[in-house]
Amino acid sequence: MKNWDELYQECMNCQKCALADTRTHVVFGDGNPNAEVMFIGEGPGENEDLQGLPFVGRGGKLLDDMLEIIDLDRTKVYIANMVKCRPPQNRDPQNIEQEACIGYLRNQVALIRPKIIVCLGRISAMKLIREDFKITKEHGQWVEKAGTQMTAMYHPAALLRNPGWRPAAFEDLKSLQAKIREICTRTYQT
Repeated sequence: MKNWDELYQECMNCQKCALADTRTHVVFGDGNPNAEVMFIGEGPGENEDLQGLPFVGRGGKLLDDMLEIIDLDRTKVYIANMVKCRPPQNRDPQNIEQEACIGYLRNQVALIRPKIIVCLGRISAMKLIREDFKITKEHGQWVEKAGTQMTAMYHPAALLRNPGWRPAAFEDLKSLQAKIREICTRTYQT
């Protein structure tokens, strides 16, 4: 396992898949490296690729608003993606791209050691929770893997496209808040 600096440098110079040829920036992650709660999306979009930070476009603004509802912000959580480079036209990351990046994500998780992982969208849920995960049926449900509590929520970009899913997303947020209060010791401390 690499330390933060080694992992960051390796990731910044990665050429493991074709996404390296089209990226503007590698999007390593953002937030508190000692977070008890980690959010994992699928991959950077256009704004993220331009700025080198995860969830900074319209979906990111919505994610910030969602976090605020449950008294969180980016200083209290860590946000990363399955793949660290933008897939062209924001398409779903291909399996070969996910496999090229999964070691970076695993290393991040090992360094952070979060008590809770929230998969944002079906792609990360299918990779991290279960291959046949159905986001529309299983969002908000909790599973434990290797001592970590895991759940999946609708991706913020999906909520922008499907506003009718927002009430369910709100319920998932309240469930997340309850789980944080149940098992986390530092997240809500000031």
